[in-house]
Amino acid sequence: MSKASDHEKIEQLRAEVRRHDELYYRQADPEISDFDYDALKRELADLEAANPELPLEASPTVAVGDDRVEGFASYRHLLPMQSLDNTYSEDEFVAFVARVEKGLEIEGARFTVEPKIDGVAVSVTYEKGEMVRAVTRGNGIEGDDVTANVRFIESLPQSLEGGNLPEVIEIRGEIFMRVEEFERLNAERSEAGLELFKNPRNLAAGTVKMLDRGEVAKRKLDIVLYGLGECQPAVVSSQAEYRKQLEAWGLPIVEKFWEVEGAAEAWAAVEELDQIRHDFAYPTDGAVVKLDSFRQQDMLGATSKAPRWAIAVKFAAEQAETILERITIQVGRTGTLTPVAELVPVQLAGTTVSRATLHNYEEMTRKDVRVGDTVIVEKAGEIIPAVVRVVREKRPEGSEPFVFPSECPACGTEVSKIEGEVAVRCLNIECPDQVRGRLEHYASRQCLDIEGLGEAVVDQLVRIGAVSNIADIYRLEYEQVVSLEKFAEKSARNLLAAIEASKAVELWRLLHGLGIPQVGASAAKDLAKAFGGVQELMDATLEQLVEVDGIGEKTASGIKAYFEDEKNAAIVKELFELGMNPEAPERLSEEDATLAGKTFVITGTLPTLKRNEAKALVESKGGKVAGSVSKKTDFLVAGEAAGSKLTKAESLGVAVIDEAKLLEMCS
Repeated sequence: MSKASDHEKIEQLRAEVRRHDELYYRQADPEISDFDYDALKRELADLEAANPELPLEASPTVAVGDDRVEGFASYRHLLPMQSLDNTYSEDEFVAFVARVEKGLEIEGARFTVEPKIDGVAVSVTYEKGEMVRAVTRGNGIEGDDVTANVRFIESLPQSLEGGNLPEVIEIRGEIFMRVEEFERLNAERSEAGLELFKNPRNLAAGTVKMLDRGEVAKRKLDIVLYGLGECQPAVVSSQAEYRKQLEAWGLPIVEKFWEVEGAAEAWAAVEELDQIRHDFAYPTDGAVVKLDSFRQQDMLGATSKAPRWAIAVKFAAEQAETILERITIQVGRTGTLTPVAELVPVQLAGTTVSRATLHNYEEMTRKDVRVGDTVIVEKAGEIIPAVVRVVREKRPEGSEPFVFPSECPACGTEVSKIEGEVAVRCLNIECPDQVRGRLEHYASRQCLDIEGLGEAVVDQLVRIGAVSNIADIYRLEYEQVVSLEKFAEKSARNLLAAIEASKAVELWRLLHGLGIPQVGASAAKDLAKAFGGVQELMDATLEQLVEVDGIGEKTASGIKAYFEDEKNAAIVKELFELGMNPEAPERLSEEDATLAGKTFVITGTLPTLKRNEAKALVESKGGKVAGSVSKKTDFLVAGEAAGSKLTKAESLGVAVIDEAKLLEMCS
């Protein structure tokens, strides 16, 4: 290749890497996997090394990706916050150790090994033991001040415990989202007919940079701390000592940590971590290996981008190759058309995968996914199966690009792409798939809990034209129900009885069942407590809605828009005319609210109560149930196999009780 061609290729790669940096750091919506991104950057670095006459100042290979966005004030780090060089190769790792030992003129250098958390890098500053600031990495020199959002993280103490406190210290770490919280939010998105979040890392990154504080409060972020920035005066002299100090201060730390000597021991620790990392509370994508001694770290120094004394060993995501047999289009209850890849079944991360998301029209088009393609599938964030890329060299001859439907496959209505959205939608609210989705959601266990009104029954009722909206459920007559497939007199009467009983459900269940945008079960409970009735909620102003704990401006606007829609308002009116009489939340007396102001965390398997039953019991007495242990936790209810939450509770001095004690407190 000529020098001119080399230079042209370098400029193309630089532009491509910058584009992916923008997607990853600023938009929290990457298009390619970490492995593919690293390969792209490695290709660029190799070309730049072969063409030293080109200036490197403007290259993304020598700069930290910039995560700063509009809406946040910038703050300069007291000590630059660099990223890490990384490798997927044992040989490259051994070469890294050799460079370190050569630079120090020693053999058998001592290292620490810890999990590399797949989250959002942050620097938290404490002055005289009090938290004063939280700043993202930004461009390494200065980052976005996200203090207001970070203060919502329950596991992060506002004050450090104990002694040995410096005047000022920058403590570096990673903000992440637990898998269980990610799944909870996606379940609510699914119920609301919204596009699902791709993985916990992207969701955590997006949440940290939200301007809607109410929405941030509703999403439970977590944090783990491990790195040291500026510290005046110095209080520790090594990584191992620093970790113990973090724990003594009451800060959340990585739960697994190795102290090793030399390349062989370090690599053995990396391999051990790869075997156990799926049991951690946070998503991990590699191991971080650091020189233990701070004095030796200072001797080696750093490049403009990364320290010379540390490296990240990345674990390649588990992937599988299979054939895409067909592409189906699902229509959600809000009308969103979602493409789904139907695959030849393949084993992936311990499960059989036969379907994978293609996310949306734009992403599917960008990847040029076609029927008959050989595709690489991985579990995005190790949770949702997704098509990562097409193996182009295996594409069959004569394959044609997939033509996204211009009409809704369920009702034939012309679809629309709303400006500013990636979603393609069917705007016909009478579309049978949308009607089915709304009815199934309304009758589901999480909403009105109408036993017997499941997917198959809803499908039949829609096909025969018996129902077209949720109010029609209460107009059903015996003759219509008994004529359905697999129904007899008893089952028909049971269903009608369940429908009748649903008129008296708790208010929050009705609010959740209405399908108001952004209103899942948690928000519905908050709204029910705040307003006590549907009419009161309909009459609420935007300002009154925003005042509700957990309701942000976006959600409030969605609620107002929902009830201002004439069709929605008419259906709600019909529900009450047909006898709907939801039960408003009880106003607990001081005598009954025995747990008011107390926060509980429930973990492990309890002898008699299910987790949701224990939660309901605590809430019935005015208490609050959180998902993670922090200094704000009053009681940990521990059952069998309590795990890391029990360990953390004990380290923080949180009172640990069993089921019997909980029942006694609630009696």
